[in-house]
Amino acid sequence: MNSETIRAFIAIELPDAVKNEIVKLETDLKKNSPDVVKWVDPDGIHLTLKFLGNITTAQAEEVLMGMEEAVQGVVPFNLEVRGAGAFPGLNRVQVVWVGLKGELDKLSELQRRVVMNMEQLGFPKEDRGFTPHLTLGRLRNYARPEDRKKIGEVLSKTTFVINTSFTAEAVHLVKSRLTPKGAIYTVIDSVRLKG
Repeated sequence: MNSETIRAFIAIELPDAVKNEIVKLETDLKKNSPDVVKWVDPDGIHLTLKFLGNITTAQAEEVLMGMEEAVQGVVPFNLEVRGAGAFPGLNRVQVVWVGLKGELDKLSELQRRVVMNMEQLGFPKEDRGFTPHLTLGRLRNYARPEDRKKIGEVLSKTTFVINTSFTAEAVHLVKSRLTPKGAIYTVIDSVRLKG
């Protein structure tokens, strides 16, 4: 049995049209923000449903079976990217994100099922609730309170309208390899939503 470990998570991939819009938004935000944000490469932006951490290749097989079970009866659903914001709030930004609209009830149900099935496999449930979002950047530890506030101001003045909606048609098991230049993501396998 191969016991190689990989850092993995379960996510919905974004179509290129959405990633291209995010590139434009990030470019705008970078121009006006203090240089204290580690921006995410738009190719690396996913809608994460469950972060698993380090898993063995044997566990990956179990995870895929759990994903297959979680999507039973879930039909493809529509989402759109809308509005930019920050966690924990605009006055002291730690994470910059864009939000999602559309069939969020179906997204939340899918995420709940994935988490439940992963919990049965021994992956603990997170304490915080699920807030559908796409992370654009994280503030570096040395960011000062005034930098955090300034980025919040930039976000509140940025109108971000994407006219691209997309259909979530599959759930992916994604491998994340950390490198000095940032994470490299590879889809290990996918499970289609068929309802």
